[in-house]
Amino acid sequence: MSSINRWEAVQAYGFRPFFVMLPAYIAVSILLWGLVLSGWLPLFFTEQVVVWHIYEMLYGIASAAIAGFILTAAPEFFDNTKPFTGKPLLALAALWLLGRLTFWSIDVLGVGIVALTNLPFLLWVIVLIARPVFSDRSRKHLGFALIFIALWLTQIWFFAARAGFVAANDLQVLKFSVGLFIILILVALRRISVGVTNTWLQRREIDEVFLARPPAYNIAILCIALFTVVEFINPFNPVLGWLGLAAAASLLNLLNDFFLDEARPLREPYLAAVAAIPVLMATGYGLMGIDYLHDGFYGLNHFRHFLTTGAFGLAVFMVMSIVGTVHTGRTLKTSPWMLTCIVLIVVATLARGLIPFFPQMSQTLYMASALLWALPFVIYLVRFFPFLTSPRADGLPG
Repeated sequence: MSSINRWEAVQAYGFRPFFVMLPAYIAVSILLWGLVLSGWLPLFFTEQVVVWHIYEMLYGIASAAIAGFILTAAPEFFDNTKPFTGKPLLALAALWLLGRLTFWSIDVLGVGIVALTNLPFLLWVIVLIARPVFSDRSRKHLGFALIFIALWLTQIWFFAARAGFVAANDLQVLKFSVGLFIILILVALRRISVGVTNTWLQRREIDEVFLARPPAYNIAILCIALFTVVEFINPFNPVLGWLGLAAAASLLNLLNDFFLDEARPLREPYLAAVAAIPVLMATGYGLMGIDYLHDGFYGLNHFRHFLTTGAFGLAVFMVMSIVGTVHTGRTLKTSPWMLTCIVLIVVATLARGLIPFFPQMSQTLYMASALLWALPFVIYLVRFFPFLTSPRADGLPG
């Protein structure tokens, strides 16, 4: 295929340019972070290395992954919604890339310029989804728009704190953002699990319907929201222990949806990986809850990586894999490469999240976790680059 045709294919649907750039960016940024954290390399371009890392994982990587998902899902969620394609799509992707370049140079460019090049990305996505979301009388996808707006406002809050305009710690604001992104993942996960599980049931001609029940998800979202707000307001309040355990229990409750009368969807590895996302969330909140109730032991920032390295990492990988397969006209099924990548992300999470129990091996575990987490996205890029830069296999537009 000519380079011109590949260029046209990348513009054909909302997920394509983001899912081409994201795996490469993930691999580079996390390997750089692993080298810094393990003491092999100083981070020469910024003094606040932790802030750089967390911001790029959230408003860099997570924002682009969710944008790729929602721009692809919007035409399916809402009637008469045209796909976002062509030069405007490339402009949005270029804006995301510009934001990455400027944030890496924040110590040189200053907060103002970096804010002006980062804030428009999420705002543009909000504008694109606002009309179909708010014009839909059912309001069943209103949560996406509201959480996107909350994230954008929190991003403004972060830059205001960084510039000293508000009395808030920029690192604490980013931790607050983690809770919002976890809620956003849950909102997306409910739609994804319904779609892929029912497709799996239909292909096997099983006369059963999978339902991701809203009350269970709403309880989990409420518990996570309470934990997030209380941790920001009073970060060492013992009540966080019980809120963390409540969040863990509510997240594990989501697994009940997968136990059907006539089918065992969790025997399919890619469906088990989708179900593992709330399990990793539950592990993170549960361990943080125990930590808050246990005097003399501190591993909160390590345990939080069950949410980020684990749940967030696996969610991004599965969204890119599912969307990159289905929306390029291919059949979704478990393959050895996918199973390998899922295992690598889980092992990377264990290596990073359990460092408090093996402090003497911390530097080795930091680097091992970074390598193991980067590898699945390198594999994804090699595997999916030909799909993402070529027309759909089934000949349909998109």
